[in-house]
Amino acid sequence: MKTVFWDFDGTLGKREGGWSGTLYEVLKAEMPDTAIILEQFRGKMKYGFPWHNPDIPHPELSPPDKWWSVIEKLIYSAYKEVGIDAELAKRLAGKYRTKYLAREKWTLFDDAIPVLQEFSRRGWQQAIISNHVPEFRSILDYLGISDKFVAIINSAETGYEKPHPRAFQIALERIGNPSPAWMIGDNIEADYLGAERAGLTPILVRRPDPRAQRFSEDLMGALKILP
Repeated sequence: MKTVFWDFDGTLGKREGGWSGTLYEVLKAEMPDTAIILEQFRGKMKYGFPWHNPDIPHPELSPPDKWWSVIEKLIYSAYKEVGIDAELAKRLAGKYRTKYLAREKWTLFDDAIPVLQEFSRRGWQQAIISNHVPEFRSILDYLGISDKFVAIINSAETGYEKPHPRAFQIALERIGNPSPAWMIGDNIEADYLGAERAGLTPILVRRPDPRAQRFSEDLMGALKILP
């Protein structure tokens, strides 16, 4: 059955403020009068996550608490880097997970549901391959789109991050190695080049890159590219 695999963050939806913005949200909730500003956290979360080292599988982190224990160390370091003392940084890092997962902070792009519905109407089977947090499925449930997908492949569960070829192989195997198989995402390395190397036909969306032969500024445009 013809199948399209989707990325999520930056493609179908997003978390308001992202990782760096959440650092600031947690701090402001604890210290409303802090002199530290949001811009001081910019770039603090661009290294150290499992998806920053996609060549290294991490199945040992599949239990959610183990996955978050790694992330909390990064959070702690980020707070220390902006001058927060160790005791407070540890307390803030312990509150980060709950704040990041706050449901009201997660939204879909305006074109997400109309395009998902149109793909279904045209007979496409849909699935997700995402580098995400262990609670990803509950986020999709809250957003009301879980039932759009025959499979949800999450790196926090499998231990393989895109663009690792095994991330795509697991997804293909899980739904019976469908053909044709397409991948739509906003990241040139993880979603486009990684998918292409794994034998899927990719479309890059939202963030142009000269290496992408197939690109659309939005999801409606991606729909027009597929046969």
